[in-house]
Amino acid sequence: MRLMKFSLARKMLQLAAFLACNPFIANFKGGRLYTGKWKSFCSPGLNCYSCPAAALSCPIGAMQAVGGSSRFSFSFYVTGLLLAIGLVIGRAACAFLCPFGLLQELLHKMPGRKFRLPRPFRYVKYAVLLVFVLVLPVADTNFAGSGDPAFCKYICPAGTLEGGLPLLLSHPELRSVLGLLFSIKAAVLVLVLAASVFISRFFCKVLCPLGAVYGLLNKVSLTRISLDKDACTRCGVCAKKCPMDLDPVREAEPSGFIAGTECIRCMDCAASCPHKAIRLSLPSARL
Repeated sequence: MRLMKFSLARKMLQLAAFLACNPFIANFKGGRLYTGKWKSFCSPGLNCYSCPAAALSCPIGAMQAVGGSSRFSFSFYVTGLLLAIGLVIGRAACAFLCPFGLLQELLHKMPGRKFRLPRPFRYVKYAVLLVFVLVLPVADTNFAGSGDPAFCKYICPAGTLEGGLPLLLSHPELRSVLGLLFSIKAAVLVLVLAASVFISRFFCKVLCPLGAVYGLLNKVSLTRISLDKDACTRCGVCAKKCPMDLDPVREAEPSGFIAGTECIRCMDCAASCPHKAIRLSLPSARL
């Protein structure tokens, strides 16, 4: 019951974050894009700039846009924002503030056999971050010296779902120019959505470059989870409830902090622990 109440509260916060990032729902009807002053700011989660309802930009898209510009300059604003979020809450942004994370969780509630992903697949997202977000937009440029946002162009399923499909539905004239590239992106979207039914947060584990950035900051973030080793009986309940397929007892450092790169700070482990051995912690205090 405690886990159910906490899970519902977290879903409500995720929904509120989605609506805050996408308040212009009426734009879906005409396929218009909001281009006002709020688009100068980035959302904390993966949320497509081209979504008709979006009020904010996507941080991954913004990083590529700046890196791939003809006059290359390091995006201090976007990088500073990601560092600030990561240093304060780490990958908790994935669990509480990312719209695409909410969609994956809802899909995983569909009935069917569930699987755990082999751990080596989790390193793929770091290659995606390096190659498609950091290298290709800078290295693969056209005659004018501008690079394409490679992750958005070739992979991002959130962009296809939130931006590509709604614009195609509202602008029939765009359908005549569809080619192989859109077919590839549509296939990626179908794969991710289907895999999310059977594998919890499949995209977060394997492909999300934003999760990779936040994960690297988990060890130094102010918001942490700690394990009381004296209270823990190693019953295994927390490991069964973890959406990232982690065992909090094994992940805990000698200090008690659970600071691995894959932990999204969703607190399902704490809510499910019958002995209340897992709790939210700050460096100098426990809450």
